Amino acid sequence: MDYTYKTEMVCAQQINFHIEGDVITNISFMGGCNGNLKAISKLVDGWTVDQIEDKLRGNLCGRRPTSCADQLAKAVRAAYNESQQAG
Repeated sequence: MDYTYKTEMVCAQQINFHIEGDVITNISFMGGCNGNLKAISKLVDGWTVDQIEDKLRGNLCGRRPTSCADQLAKAVRAAYNESQQAG
């Protein structure tokens, strides 16, 4: 399933990715710090929802209460929960 997540309180406006079971692939960010977000996307490609949450949830950006990485962790959990309800 392809999934689009609208971010909150970060420079990236949205995150797109594919979820199959609990595995996340093809991550892309719209906006934000291009180089850093491309690197994060490559590093976590093929990881499970739990692995992404364990490493990225709670990471902050400056004085913001979240970050693009934290938003990715929230996005993959939301997608997983939605896919479980639909299936």
